[in-house]
Amino acid sequence: MVLIPVILAGGNGERLWPLSRHHTAKPFIDLFGSTYTLFQETLLRVQGLSEQAPIIVCNEVHRFLVAQQLQELGIKNASIMLEPVGRNTAPAITLAALEAKRRHHQDDNSEQECIMLVLPADHLIKDLDAFSEAIKQSIEVAKEGGLVTFGIEVTRPETGYGYIQSLNGSSVTAFVEKPDKDTAQRYYLSGEYLWNSGMFVFKPECYLTELALHQAQILQSVSLAYQERKEDLDFIRIDEASFAACPSESIDYALMEKTEQAKVVAYRGDWSDVGSWEALFEYAEKDERHNALMGDVMLETTSNSLVRAESRLVATVGVDNLVVIETADAVLVMDKQHSQGLKKIVQRIQASGREEHNFHKKVHRPWGSYEIMDMGKRYKVKRIVVKPGEKLSMQMHYHRAEHWIVVSGSARVYKGNESFLLSENESTYIPLGETHSLENPGEIALELIEVQSGGYLGEDDIVRFHDRYGR
Repeated sequence: MVLIPVILAGGNGERLWPLSRHHTAKPFIDLFGSTYTLFQETLLRVQGLSEQAPIIVCNEVHRFLVAQQLQELGIKNASIMLEPVGRNTAPAITLAALEAKRRHHQDDNSEQECIMLVLPADHLIKDLDAFSEAIKQSIEVAKEGGLVTFGIEVTRPETGYGYIQSLNGSSVTAFVEKPDKDTAQRYYLSGEYLWNSGMFVFKPECYLTELALHQAQILQSVSLAYQERKEDLDFIRIDEASFAACPSESIDYALMEKTEQAKVVAYRGDWSDVGSWEALFEYAEKDERHNALMGDVMLETTSNSLVRAESRLVATVGVDNLVVIETADAVLVMDKQHSQGLKKIVQRIQASGREEHNFHKKVHRPWGSYEIMDMGKRYKVKRIVVKPGEKLSMQMHYHRAEHWIVVSGSARVYKGNESFLLSENESTYIPLGETHSLENPGEIALELIEVQSGGYLGEDDIVRFHDRYGR
């Protein structure tokens, strides 16, 4: 039996703003101050269960984060499939099923059964023995053609999760949406329900066969997009037009609620989707006053609170039951019990044309990073760090000029038809409309200060002529 891990790394994690943002989403953040991100924890969790390289389905904007975090774990030959647009879990899993089927036959393992283990990238699972046991049970059911989902044992009347009703063994009676408080209490007391985890086990051909019966349009659109795929560096790019034409539906709605092959296996260990600051607080280590503290914080007569500082000292006095999250460009102060309403703030930020829902002040790129130090009406100051041997794209700007000052390391500058080296404390000027690029030819990181000036300083004012990273 060949078990192929599939990691779904989409989504934005808006309920963990301001730490989680569109370009640095929840799965790729170290939420607990540990060694690994949730995405990396998920990868490590399945390494002991399968020797197969994983299939990752992710948003295109996260591709370099995915590649970097795979590299940090020494995981090679992963299939990184890029969604050009988000279309929910059913199309994403369909992409993975087509890739798993192709890979299985390509590797000449057709005599062995191929089974997919589909996992979201942002779940926290501590009880690995119970998790492994649930997978073993699921594999046996999947071998018989079942489409298996994991149901989590209900431990409280939770309104933030969907539920699965199961009246006899592994058969699914019904999938139900997130309930109100009274309904959740009734589900909890009945003993008939499990939380819907979003984790699945099935054969790819069984999934695709059932999808053809119940949601043929998704299969048709995704198959066409997959057929037109192209490999780009470490990534698999699929056809954007075909994928964009695909209905946007969850696997539950598109298939699991309709198929007669839906089965559920109970997982009775510790689990969380870390879907809110309140959920993160429950899993974080606490002090003697039941506070979860991260970063440079000082508390006085504070209790039952989550306080996290990213870039400066944060102090609280005389508060209870709060979430206080500080980043370089935003501060959140919230009653823990109102965490489900945070999404409305993110929507308002987006509607107002601001960028705090998209980027942090420090933005990671495949060549290094940049951090916005200051900005005004017609200027922006950045600290840029370029890793040894890396190079920015050859580009130009319509609306801004740039001044570069090298702080440390050495820079090779390409400007128009000339190329020259800059050392520490040397500088150059890039006029508006001039083609240019920057490279670090040295063995240590290149750090420089960039001062932009002009009428428009948005990150979309870039015309790329050549880019080694395929952007």
